[in-house]
Amino acid sequence: MNLTELNRIATALVAPGKGILAADESSGTIKKRFDAIGVESTEENRRDYREMLFRSNEAMSRYISGVILYDETIWQNAKDGTPLVKLIESSGAIPGIKVDEGTQALPMCPGELVTVGLDKLAERLKKYYERGARFAKWRAVIDIGSGIPSMTAISVNAHALARYAALCQAAQIVPIVEPEVLMDGDHDIDRCYEVTSRVLNKTFQELRVQRVALEGMVLKPNMAISGKKSPKQAAAEEVAEKTIRLLRACVPAAVPGIAFLSGGQSDEEATAHLNAMHKLGPLPWGLTFSYGRALQAAPQKAWSGKAENVAAGQDAFSHRARMNGLASRGEWQSGLEQKAA
Repeated sequence: MNLTELNRIATALVAPGKGILAADESSGTIKKRFDAIGVESTEENRRDYREMLFRSNEAMSRYISGVILYDETIWQNAKDGTPLVKLIESSGAIPGIKVDEGTQALPMCPGELVTVGLDKLAERLKKYYERGARFAKWRAVIDIGSGIPSMTAISVNAHALARYAALCQAAQIVPIVEPEVLMDGDHDIDRCYEVTSRVLNKTFQELRVQRVALEGMVLKPNMAISGKKSPKQAAAEEVAEKTIRLLRACVPAAVPGIAFLSGGQSDEEATAHLNAMHKLGPLPWGLTFSYGRALQAAPQKAWSGKAENVAAGQDAFSHRARMNGLASRGEWQSGLEQKAA
């Protein structure tokens, strides 16, 4: 393992003013997104859509540090035969790959899930590295509800995340460690804070046990935020203050960077929350975005599967990428959204 090189890539992924495009939607998820805009989810349409994003020169070269790909996408070529991985590399961004294989019900823990996909991961990572992937992603899902999460669910998911991270580093690939506490429930921000604290503490304990070099990884956590169904929605300032307090308490300074998931927040909410965090003084790690829907909802709608709309889709993507790039420096203002609209 070359830790210097892993650290260089991890640091590049959280470079000031840039963030990660999560374009790793599973076939089922992208079908839902395409259904919403009236586009059939064929391999060719998925390829055309992602090619549109990766050829958005302004967004990719100025605001995107890396792209998380789905297994199908990493092997695809653009219409002109260029591998999509090469389009990403030529923009200066780093190609990455989602390597978990989804979730299964966790035995003895009703309503809880465990992420799977460790069995043949070592061999898969070798192939992904040869194809150009330099970082990977594994998502653990922790739900908040009546009597959950259990310590069992937190422990087994943290253990799997750490095993994945160790396998990645052994394959010279930077692991993005994603323990997501879902925002689907009716819990308030303090309950989210408390659960996320337990999840992060257990995750870092397991990473140490499995000898993962913290300098060669990126953390992709949720923010401390109210559940979607909570009658009391915390304001951006409270989300920022509690999230930073949580991260300072749980994330070692050795970690080069933190790239937030949007987790169901609206485009502007995700941007405003990230921006507010950067108002809270110098931080021990790089702090940026790793958004999927919050970067892609607007370009998907503008494109709507039509070749004549490619430029409009790229404009919408460039706008969202720029807004989040500004937020990752604390330079975003809501007026900039209205101006573009």
